Amino acid sequence: MTSYTSSARVTARAEGATLVPAHRRGVLWRMRRNVSAYVFLSVPLLLFCVFTVFALIFAFYLTFHEWSIIEPERPFVGLQNYRDMLDDESYLRSIGNTFYFTGVSVPVTMAIGLLVALLLNLPLRARGMFRTLYFLPVVTPFVVVSIIWKWLYNGDFGLFNYYLLKANLIEKPLLFLADRDLAMPAVILMSIWSGVGFSMVVYLAALQAIPEELYEAARVDGASRISQLWYITVPMLRPTTLFLAVIGIIGAFQVFTQIFIMTSGGPVERTTTVVYFIYNAAFKFYEFGYASTLAFGLFALLFVFTLLQLHLYRKGE
Repeated sequence: MTSYTSSARVTARAEGATLVPAHRRGVLWRMRRNVSAYVFLSVPLLLFCVFTVFALIFAFYLTFHEWSIIEPERPFVGLQNYRDMLDDESYLRSIGNTFYFTGVSVPVTMAIGLLVALLLNLPLRARGMFRTLYFLPVVTPFVVVSIIWKWLYNGDFGLFNYYLLKANLIEKPLLFLADRDLAMPAVILMSIWSGVGFSMVVYLAALQAIPEELYEAARVDGASRISQLWYITVPMLRPTTLFLAVIGIIGAFQVFTQIFIMTSGGPVERTTTVVYFIYNAAFKFYEFGYASTLAFGLFALLFVFTLLQLHLYRKGE
């Protein structure tokens, strides 16, 4: 039974107030505080539901319908969009192009990023400046980077052709972005340049987290620098490598900006990637049902690759 002081009783009776026990006042305060939190959280949650959850549900609904933005009706077609996706040679070719882009850009970016991180982890002069310079391309908008590299590749006044001609390495300007064999490597080179800084920073943070005692013990045992790198650094960086591989593959499979600005998918669909193909299906041919099907196909592909990477990582532990 809750007891109150005589003064509190007199005051309460005088003012006609109702006394609330202390533990109940705490509960009411927490309820009011939680209500405020729920109110503040409801706005982003509502936006997430409208622009993400509802969009996903509606996109999945469209995969079973044929719908163009210029036609009000959406006839049900069942699994026809999925059958068309598997039979579409252009779509399968775009998957091959995406695999090519991913298979080259991701491992090369990670390897160069690790090499730069190892160098900048040494006690060098002005290493802070070098870290900043290597990371600048990461924070530069991809649109700006793509426009600059498109200018560098230009056959008439691009710097690459200028210096190659000046060094007598070529006889006439190369059309990097219009050549069937050079277009994709040119885009890959730009993507590697832009992504090395991110890999460098992540690897650098992981290197600084490795206990120095491990290297000291290895040096006492007479291990060389190569042995320390192979038996200490590389195994300790495995979680970081997995993280960068997963993030890199997901990002590479969604490459769009540089393709859109630099090559527009050409020449002859040599640089048409999956996301650019989906973009054309939706906003060039207005086949939103088919484009939604392609998007879910990309999601399934990325999901399988992520599970495979996690399985290989756990198997190797």
